[in-house]
Amino acid sequence: MSQQGGQSVPVLILREGTERSTGRDAQRNNIMAAIVVAEAIKSALGPKGMDKMLVDSFGDVTISNDGATILKEMDVAHPAAKMVIEVSKTVDSEVGDGTTTAAVLTGELLKQAQTLLDQKIHPTTIISGYRKAAEKAMQIIDSAAETVDPKDPAYRKLLVDVAKTAMSSKFVSASKDNLAEVVVDAVLSVAKTLQPGEEIDMENLPRQKQMGLTFQSSELVKGIVLDKEVVHSGMPTKVESARIALLECPLEITKTEITAKIAIHDPQSMQGFLGEEERLLKTMVDKVIESGANVVICQKGIDDVAQHYLAKNGILAVRRIKKSDVERLSKATGATIVSKIHTLSKADLGKAKLVEQRKIGDDKMVFIEGTPYSSVVTLLIRGGTQHVVDEVDRVVNDALWVVRDVIKYPKISYGGGAIEAEVAMKLRQMASTLEGREQYAVNSFADAVESIPAALAENAGLEPIDTLVDLRTAHTEGKVTFGIDIEKGKVGDMKKTRVIEPTLVKRQVIASAAEASQMILKIDDVISSKGKKGMGAPGGKGRGEHDKELDED
Repeated sequence: MSQQGGQSVPVLILREGTERSTGRDAQRNNIMAAIVVAEAIKSALGPKGMDKMLVDSFGDVTISNDGATILKEMDVAHPAAKMVIEVSKTVDSEVGDGTTTAAVLTGELLKQAQTLLDQKIHPTTIISGYRKAAEKAMQIIDSAAETVDPKDPAYRKLLVDVAKTAMSSKFVSASKDNLAEVVVDAVLSVAKTLQPGEEIDMENLPRQKQMGLTFQSSELVKGIVLDKEVVHSGMPTKVESARIALLECPLEITKTEITAKIAIHDPQSMQGFLGEEERLLKTMVDKVIESGANVVICQKGIDDVAQHYLAKNGILAVRRIKKSDVERLSKATGATIVSKIHTLSKADLGKAKLVEQRKIGDDKMVFIEGTPYSSVVTLLIRGGTQHVVDEVDRVVNDALWVVRDVIKYPKISYGGGAIEAEVAMKLRQMASTLEGREQYAVNSFADAVESIPAALAENAGLEPIDTLVDLRTAHTEGKVTFGIDIEKGKVGDMKKTRVIEPTLVKRQVIASAAEASQMILKIDDVISSKGKKGMGAPGGKGRGEHDKELDED
């Protein structure tokens, strides 16, 4: 407002149509949006969590109880809600599991903060308390964690238990034993060739999805599986002692970069033109034969004439292979990726004991096994329907990540809400040592963390309050490994029931949830612009119409 002649005149700074909310209104709106998102996936938490069905604008259906998948598929508009989704994505990209827990914990931290704000506690005080609580929680998690020794004879069994725990909340839990073994074998195969200080690259654990049979038929292939078939029916479908040529260039006549026309006036010239094209293709195939290759894997196309000559010489060929698969094949077989066919030589070839086309379900796939570098593996994911295959793929992805997490950071924590109950108890003890209002924030942080075991109990059909009382009692007595035994419906020792989770996941969940909640709490002014009229704004002309009018003018 400005004063002119003793009268107040409004000064318009923001564009017309811009909405602005400030102070408590802005905080309340942001907190409520984040809580709504968290509440939406809360029922998906834990072994007895429910699935969500998400239908997008194209009518495609996704059925899952994986937090990251649900949040990614949700079409959310509110910026604070998007921040909760980002938390889930961050946890997924860093540790691969704990995505639902992270989103639920973020919502609970903000719900507790809302209560403190209603008591006139300043957001800065809450943020300071949350920061101290998060740092203390990290220390508590580390002190309660158990270090694992890769040389321990029980190490492999422990990794299998970690994989089973990650799968227990998914619909494949009834057959998790077989899948867990497959997952651990896959990760250990890659891990054994790592150099000191080198981490497992998840790109080296590719998964090939295929409908047909049941998900129990999913298997580990010691080699590479290409979702392609041999290009010509006259080619062999099985080659032993394979000598593999990896081509980045096409085995076909490339089009000129400039537009050109060829004028042909008589049949003889036409025949000569076609003959020259065939000669060029035959020269390419002769180069392959000369190198001694009996398998050709081409990233681009292979001409019909080239296919004919390759088949005539008993060479198996596959085309249109993904760049990532070509690079993986190069690592596995020792082959050099060739960009120009005329440079191909015997030294560029890779080796494999067997290259074979096999029928998987209704499709054909090419298997390359017995490569010199045995650490290369492929997980073949099976399922009766596409929805099942997709969900099994997500489950296996989570299991691969948690096993990798334990190898990367060799510490484990016990699940079933055990570590959360321990963190909550120790945080309350810490709060009593603080002065001022920060202790309220630390106590609220403890309550938010304790909401995770409460949600586990509620989703399993147990009485949350009674279960929490029993859990608190156990931890007060120093039973650090006690959590909620979902199968027996009571509090029990998670060490005995082998509910094991990577400590790295627990640390990441606390860190990400605390950071996101602090960021949302710090916002006290939201300015949302509606955009210019004529630039895609509601009620205005779209950009295309606007440009069209300018062109006509």
